[in-house]
Amino acid sequence: MSETMLTVGIDLGTSTTQLVLSELTIENLASAFSVPRITISKKRIIFRSDILFTPLLSEDVIDAGAIKRFVSQQYAKAGIDKAAIQMGAVIITGETARKDNAALVLEALSGFSGDFVVATAGPDLESIIAGKGSGAASYSAEQLTRVVNLDIGGGTTNLAVFYDGEVEDTACFDIGGRLVKIDPISHEITFITAKIKRIIAANDWAITEGMVATVANLEPLARVMARILANSIGLGERSPYYEQSMTHKGLALSEQIAAVSFSGGVADCISTTLTSDPFKYGDMGLLLGWAIATDDAFADLPVVQALETIRATVVGAGSHTAEISGSTITYTTDVLPLRNLPVLKLNGADTALPAAALATQITDKLKWFGTDDETQVVALGFVGERSPSFKRITKLAESIVVGVAPLLQRQLPLIVIVEQDMAKALGQSLYAHLPRGYPFVCLDSVRVENGDYIDIGLPVAAGKVLPVIVKTLVFN
Repeated sequence: MSETMLTVGIDLGTSTTQLVLSELTIENLASAFSVPRITISKKRIIFRSDILFTPLLSEDVIDAGAIKRFVSQQYAKAGIDKAAIQMGAVIITGETARKDNAALVLEALSGFSGDFVVATAGPDLESIIAGKGSGAASYSAEQLTRVVNLDIGGGTTNLAVFYDGEVEDTACFDIGGRLVKIDPISHEITFITAKIKRIIAANDWAITEGMVATVANLEPLARVMARILANSIGLGERSPYYEQSMTHKGLALSEQIAAVSFSGGVADCISTTLTSDPFKYGDMGLLLGWAIATDDAFADLPVVQALETIRATVVGAGSHTAEISGSTITYTTDVLPLRNLPVLKLNGADTALPAAALATQITDKLKWFGTDDETQVVALGFVGERSPSFKRITKLAESIVVGVAPLLQRQLPLIVIVEQDMAKALGQSLYAHLPRGYPFVCLDSVRVENGDYIDIGLPVAAGKVLPVIVKTLVFN
C-alpha cells in the first residue's frame, strides 16, 4: 500500500533564497510478517520557486519579513496551501548562517510546514548536503570512485569528498561570487569583504569600493580566487593566499581524487566564454566561473556533470522513514523524547581504525555539526558487527566515550545508533564508561546516513522498543 506526501525544502544561502516542492510516494517494502519499513519509492519535484537574492536589512541582519513574504508568494504561485504540506526542511547556509538573527529567521519559517527539519548548517554539514544534491555522492557509489564536489556559492565554497557513496572529508573556503558586490547597472563596486581586501592590498591592485568595475581590473583577483579553489583539491602551484582563505580547514587529500563536480550558483557560470555583461548579476560570479574554466590546473581532473547546481544544497526535503528500534536497546528514560538530531554516520574505514585513532576521528567529525564553535547534540551512527567479541565492544565503547568528549563537556546526551543487533551489549559497556547517571541512548536495527535527522520517541512495548523517525533530505 502506498500514499503520497507533499514536502518543501527552503534554502537560505549567502546569495540566494529558494524553495522546492516535491511529491513523495511512500510504501511499506516489508512483508506482512516483518516489522514495517516505510521507504520512499518515488519522488517528483512539482514546483521550483523563483530565486531571490537573500534580503538583508544590514550586512549582519537578515530581512525575515521579506523572506516570509517570498515563501508565501511562491506557495500562492504553486497553488499550494501551506496546510497541505506535511513535512519539509529549512536549511540556512554559508555567510547567512553567521547573521545575527539567523535562528529567529529559522523559527519564523518553521511555521510553513507541519513537521519541519530546521537546521543551521555549518560549513561541513553544508558540504555534505550540497555533495549529495549535486549527485557526487551517488556517482561515487555507482562508479566506485573518489569524487570531490565544489559547491561554489556567493560567500563560500564547500567541498566534500565521496568514495563509494560515503563522505570521506569536507572543507570550506571563503571564496565565492558575491565577495565583491557590483551595481548591475552602473558597475560601481558597492562592497568588498575583509579577506578580499587583504588580497587586494597585498598586490597593490587599484580595486576599491565606489570605483567602476571592469574585466581588466578584476581579472587578476578572479584568477587568484580560481587558483585557490584548484589548490583546495590538490591542483596547481600553491597560492600565497590559500591558508588565509580557509573558512576553518582544508581537505586532508590523503587519497587520490579521480574526478571533480561543481555545484552552487557559480557552477552555472563556469564557461570559457565570458558574456558581454559579466556583472549583470551584481557580483563576480560570471568572472569567477570564467577564471575557473580557463585555469589550466583544473584540466588535470575529469569533470562530472552535476545533477543540480544552484539548487544542489536542498532540492526537496523531509521524507520520514518510519523505523522500529531493535529489542536489544539501552537508554536512560529522562533523555526522551528527542527531535531533529543530525546524524554523524561513521564509515567502515572509520570503525576499522585502532581505538585511539577512531576516537580522534569521532572528535574531528563532530566538528562538522558545529557553528561558531558551538557543539550540538548529534546522533552517532555506524553499521556495527555481527556477533562482536566482548573485547571488541569494550574497545568500541571506550573510543566512543573519548571521541564524544566535546558533547560530554557540555552535558549533552549521547545518542548511538547501530545498524546491527548489538545495542544492548554496547549500551551496557557505554554505561560503564560514562559518568554515573549520564543521559544516553544506544539503539539498533536502524539504518541512518550522513545528512539524515532523527526523532526518537518514548518507549513502547513495556520499554523494549523505541520508535524512531529517520528524516532524510530528498535530493534529485
